[in-house]
Amino acid sequence: MEDLKLSIYLVLTPNVLMLDYAGPAEALRMARDMGAPIALHTCGPQAHITTSLSTSLSGLEPLPAQLPPRSLVLIVGNSNEVVDYATEAAHTVVQWLKTAPLADTRLASICSGALLLAQAGCLDGRHCTTHHTLIADLQACAPTAQVVTDRIFVDDGRVLTSAGITTGIDLALYIVEQAAGPELAARVARRLVMYQRRGAHDPQMSPWLAHRNHMHPAVHRAQDAVAREPERAWTLEELAEVACVSARHLSRLFALHTGISVVAYQQQLRIARAQEMLAHNPTLSQERLAQACGFGSARDFRRVWQRCASPQALR
Repeated sequence: MEDLKLSIYLVLTPNVLMLDYAGPAEALRMARDMGAPIALHTCGPQAHITTSLSTSLSGLEPLPAQLPPRSLVLIVGNSNEVVDYATEAAHTVVQWLKTAPLADTRLASICSGALLLAQAGCLDGRHCTTHHTLIADLQACAPTAQVVTDRIFVDDGRVLTSAGITTGIDLALYIVEQAAGPELAARVARRLVMYQRRGAHDPQMSPWLAHRNHMHPAVHRAQDAVAREPERAWTLEELAEVACVSARHLSRLFALHTGISVVAYQQQLRIARAQEMLAHNPTLSQERLAQACGFGSARDFRRVWQRCASPQALR
C-alpha cells in the first residue's frame, strides 16, 4: 500500500515563517492520522534552522536526491524573503527544484515560497499566486507566468500556489480533499475549528465543503453520510438516525445551520459528482450520469443541473 500513498515533502529554509509551516503541516498530519493515504516529510538544505519566531527547528531530513513516484513538493514561505532568498540555503533549494522533480511530481508553495518556484522556472507560463504584498515581485521573477491577484490559492494542474499565511491551511485541506475525499477534508477542517473553508476560486467554494461553516455535530454527521454516498437514495429518517436526532428536528437543524434543505444539499453534491465524472470523461451521456449520481432519470438530472450548475454547461 505504500506505493499508493501521496508522499508530501515540506521544504523549509532558514527563517521559515512558522504559521506557513505549522498550520498546513498539522492539517496534513491530522489527515494522515485519520486515514488519508499520505506520507509526510519535512526536509531542507539544513538539518537545523531558525524560524521567524527566533526559535529553532531540528531534525529536518535532507532534500531527497530522488523523489519517489506520486510526490508533492511543498515550498514553505519565509518571513523576510529579500534577505532569506539570497542565502546559500535558498539557492540550494532552487537548484534542487530544477533537477529533482519527476514527470508526475506536483509542486506547491505557500506565500513567498512561490518566489523559489519562480526562480527555478517552475512557474513559467502558468497561473499562480502569492501573498498580496509579493505580487509585483513574483511578476518580476516569472515574467511569463500569469500571476493571479485575487485568489486564496491557484491550481494550475501540476503546480499549486497559495496566497500565504492562513491560506496555507486552505491549500492543505484542498490537497487532503484530492488525496482522500471531501468527507475526510471536512473532518479535518472541523478538528481545526475552521469556520470558513475557502476554495481556489474566490468567492466560490468547493461544493463538497460549502454549507459546512457551522459547528453543529448532528448536522455534520448527516452531511458526512451524504458526502460519502451522494448517489444513495437517503431518506430523512435514515439521515436522522445517523445524526442521532429525530427526522423533524434534523430538518430544522439543517435549515438553520446550513441555510438549505437536506434535499437541496444532496442534489448539490450529486451535481458536483456529475461534474467530476464529466471532467474525466466528457462523452458520458446524461442517462449514464443520472444513473451513476442517483437521479431517477435523465430528465430529473437536467432539471437539477440547470438549477445548480450553469445552463450553458448542459450538453
